[in-house]
Amino acid sequence: MRVRARAAGLVIGVLADAAFGDPRRGHPVAAFGSISSTLERRLWRDSVPAGALFAGVLTGGAVGLGVLAERAVAAPSLRTRDHRAAGECLVVAAATWAVLGGTSLVREGEALGRSLESGDLGAARTRIPHLCARDPELLDAAGMARAGVESLAENTSDAVVAPLFWGAVAGVPGLLGYRAVNTLDAMVGYRSARYGRFGRVAARVDDVVNLVPARLTALLTVVVAPLVGGRPSDAVRAWRRDAPGHPSPNAGPVEATAAGALGLRLGGRTQYAYGAENRPTLGDGRAPAAADLRRAARLSRLLGWSATAIAAATAVALPLPVAPGPSSRDAPHG
Repeated sequence: MRVRARAAGLVIGVLADAAFGDPRRGHPVAAFGSISSTLERRLWRDSVPAGALFAGVLTGGAVGLGVLAERAVAAPSLRTRDHRAAGECLVVAAATWAVLGGTSLVREGEALGRSLESGDLGAARTRIPHLCARDPELLDAAGMARAGVESLAENTSDAVVAPLFWGAVAGVPGLLGYRAVNTLDAMVGYRSARYGRFGRVAARVDDVVNLVPARLTALLTVVVAPLVGGRPSDAVRAWRRDAPGHPSPNAGPVEATAAGALGLRLGGRTQYAYGAENRPTLGDGRAPAAADLRRAARLSRLLGWSATAIAAATAVALPLPVAPGPSSRDAPHG
């Protein structure tokens, strides 16, 4: 019953994200970001140990909150096992909705595409910070199209596939813990003067927790490539040939397979607020155009629904820890 509750909660959370997207106010991830910023001001030192303490406190707190939530709904004081299962389903659904970002990601990508297609570069530049950390003032239309496609690919893994994976294997602690790790990486995991040491542990932990989800995303991209007008063989070739040259062990497979599936060429000089990086070329196709953002958004949706099915099946297949024993009210009468 508990495995079915976890699987149902994951699916309900995905449906809630599809229906409502992210809340405009009071988003739990935004609240976590505010807490993180406050703690960073207190703990920041140009050192790895300080950054490790910062990441450990926040990630441990998120995981601990998830453990407490699951224990609360599994308490024997609840009337019956059915009530406990319903409680677990609702808690998993709420946590899943809170940590997913798939619907908002796709909406931002499509809005960027519409702005570029209409030639409104000013509006397009206002969308870029919602998708990635690149400096929009340094990007032309082609650069923004490429940034959008790459960000849709990478963030589909980070904001959809990976949370569902960790929710399936570790429940609410996995959902909250993963989102904490990924958020901290987005905040401090840069090779900049301020975060080169302080953010190192956050960045490395994010690399570790995304190793399996990123490769699952790449594999699913190969499978669904025909649904976005591509060929699986092109996605596999880009993955094997181009991904190893990417500086990120996880963004490489995800972006390379997306390039192959969409028939595009990604990579190249990438301008961030803290400086520029020369990325390897991914894929054999043409450079992305504004219209390709719609195709990248469709790919993101397909990956999200595919990952949902796999997460639900995984939650059912994996054994869960034994819940607290039934109360006397659960015992059969007679």
